[in-house]
Amino acid sequence: MVRLVLPNPGLEDRIPSLEQLEVLEKEEASSRPKWDNKAQYMLTCVGFCVGLGNVWRFPYLCQSHGGGAFMIPFLILLVVEGVPLLHLEFAIGQRLRKGSVGAWSSIHPALKGVGIASMFVSFVVGLYYNTIIAWVMWYFFNSFQETLPWSTCPLNANQTGYVEECARSSSVDYFWYRETLNISDSISNSGSVQWWILLCLTCAWCVLYVCTIRGIETTGKAVYITSTLPYVVLTIFLIRGLTLKGATNGIIFLFTPNITELANPVTWLDAGAQVFYSFSLAFGGLISFSSYNSVHNNCEMDSVVVSVINGFTSVYAATVVYSIIGFRATERYDDCFSKNILTLINGFDLPEGNITQENFEEVQRWCNATDPVTYAQLQFQTCDMNSFLSEGVEGTGLAFIVFTEAITKMPVSQLWSVLFFIMLFCLGLSSMFGNMEGVVVPLQDLKVIPKKWPKEMVTGIICFGSYLIAFIFTLNSGQYWLSLMDSYAGSIPLLIVAFCEMFAVVYVYGVDRFNKDIEFMIGHKPNIFWQITWRVVSPLLMLVIFLFFFVVSVNQEMIYSAWDPAYEEFPKSHKVPYPSWAYGVVVIIAGVPCLSIPGFAIYKLIRNYCQRRKSEQGLVSTMSTASINGDLKY
Repeated sequence: MVRLVLPNPGLEDRIPSLEQLEVLEKEEASSRPKWDNKAQYMLTCVGFCVGLGNVWRFPYLCQSHGGGAFMIPFLILLVVEGVPLLHLEFAIGQRLRKGSVGAWSSIHPALKGVGIASMFVSFVVGLYYNTIIAWVMWYFFNSFQETLPWSTCPLNANQTGYVEECARSSSVDYFWYRETLNISDSISNSGSVQWWILLCLTCAWCVLYVCTIRGIETTGKAVYITSTLPYVVLTIFLIRGLTLKGATNGIIFLFTPNITELANPVTWLDAGAQVFYSFSLAFGGLISFSSYNSVHNNCEMDSVVVSVINGFTSVYAATVVYSIIGFRATERYDDCFSKNILTLINGFDLPEGNITQENFEEVQRWCNATDPVTYAQLQFQTCDMNSFLSEGVEGTGLAFIVFTEAITKMPVSQLWSVLFFIMLFCLGLSSMFGNMEGVVVPLQDLKVIPKKWPKEMVTGIICFGSYLIAFIFTLNSGQYWLSLMDSYAGSIPLLIVAFCEMFAVVYVYGVDRFNKDIEFMIGHKPNIFWQITWRVVSPLLMLVIFLFFFVVSVNQEMIYSAWDPAYEEFPKSHKVPYPSWAYGVVVIIAGVPCLSIPGFAIYKLIRNYCQRRKSEQGLVSTMSTASINGDLKY
């Protein structure tokens, strides 16, 4: 076992002793909020961990990496990477009873940058995450129309046909890119503020403010709905999905393992990254949430329960999503076949109803043998079920294009649309509770905000400031900005923060001290599994994932997908390189939090060195003065 512990003078003075913890908890009872009950705390943590990524990124990764085969590395890495770091954050928050900045500063003043980095990432991710909630609200409001507005293309100005952009793409694409985003053809073409998105963004930040106005005192009540309703809706969709034609095709496609993918290192690295992001680790919110617990709360069991629920939700959501994707693929397969049948009927003047999917190939051969010249002039589409199922769609494309298209083909489509967007709203809102906690509490720990300011004012200022900055997402180019931030703000910075957290606990705070703390809190020492993963396995895995992503990112050109009707292959997305100034944006959103960790540590070292020099000079000056005056006593 690795037992290296770095020098850490003054640690005993910065943290309360185990004997003082229970006294401290009683003293804080009136001044510091606490959970009403264990269920409230668990629902809040589950709501924060289980977010939109479980619904729209995990299914895509399963489809991309061999279906059921992807779940093998995902579940393995969930156990050896996700659970240990989750337990560590729960335990350190409960032991030190502070937010991220306060906790890491207590372990060592030079580690304050770790908490600042977490706060910065939580703030940036919250900016665009709440914008997604605004888009969800826009679709939710439009779901109450008699005919879903994305089910058909609008007529052109002459009322003689459909709008060209919609006719060339699809009704769901047109509603998303033109009616909702009114998207520009590049990130450089900012355009103007779209008032309907601005109204929805205003609603989203107002709802978040009301729910977080007094921290866990209000979010603790909201999670009873926001954390449970998504499971109810997922179950309803699963039951409905299984009754749809072709749903089983999607589920079978999802769970059919391609074992050769296990030999692909990218599969394991993507699984590790997904485990990491799906737990919402390193944002600081989980540390704050656990700090409101009783000293003797069983944080070990909490981490295991939350991990099991998180893993189950990912697999469960993927099953639901692919039952719907299976239905959509079957509908498209049938439409493709119908067009081919119609082509054959028109080409050879055959009676309708005589050709079916079962005898289509036989009739094709007969037609080819009867009149090869006419048959050669016919153009048939390629209808392959696997190709329709394999269309890789993730993120907003899955929610606002694939799912909405499937919903239009269901009976009572308005009902299913309302349910779907309520589910996305709850998933997003409960995740935002943790992001807000990861910003508000560190700001209080940093003493940036005066203590006499009420929490309602502090939360309001943060929400209003974030709302103003989020105006950038309401521009015509807002989707491109959101994709840029999503790609870089919540990736490498979180990996670095998490690695520093584990390193700090194991090698600065001391893993033996940490073991004693946990034994005091839950009644027994962490077993050999926790020891191995904390000391070696988890830090090593995070380092490998970080190096892989760093190498890939450095070698790849930064590109984004633009929606451009003038593109020759439209409606395919146009892959365009980011302008040079976008690299500066990446440096700010990804580089600042990463550099704040070593930057603050270096600042503390220089400051301490200067203070020591100053105190030494002061001591010499005092001694010299005393000698001249003859005041020294022997």
